[in-house]
Amino acid sequence: MSKQVTNSMEQTSKPNEHAAWLANFIEIYQQLSTDNLHLLGDIYHQDIIFIDPMHQLSGFDHLRDYFSKLYQQLSYCEFKIDQVIAQDSEAAVYWTMSYQHPRLNAGNVVHVQGSSHIKGCADRVIYHRDYLDLGAMLYEQLPLFGRIISWFKHRASA
Repeated sequence: MSKQVTNSMEQTSKPNEHAAWLANFIEIYQQLSTDNLHLLGDIYHQDIIFIDPMHQLSGFDHLRDYFSKLYQQLSYCEFKIDQVIAQDSEAAVYWTMSYQHPRLNAGNVVHVQGSSHIKGCADRVIYHRDYLDLGAMLYEQLPLFGRIISWFKHRASA
């Protein structure tokens, strides 16, 4: 099974109105899979700073290794880009990630909404920071831990 990341856009501006680095970022993410992670080199700067709720990485080699390890664990991964807001060399990308991991959520697909703040430099992304609910993405999908979190959420809202 190919582990594919795809994107679609529903936004107020058209893709060709975006800067080349941003249009390239969106296009590559539509094609990204474990079989073609070399495409990351077409969108990320050698000096990329990448931050997500669990990691902060500097440099393209670290980012490529991180993506490679991450994708090897997934059965399926898809990104649907819901909106892009861009100005000059920065953009906010709002997305829904759907992924499948054999040991999370009983092997069923998990959907998580998030956003990315990205910055372009020349024709590449030099800064990428993801914002997402790590609990919804990971912790709530673990069998025992997920039940405990659900119990706490229920108690907090009662």
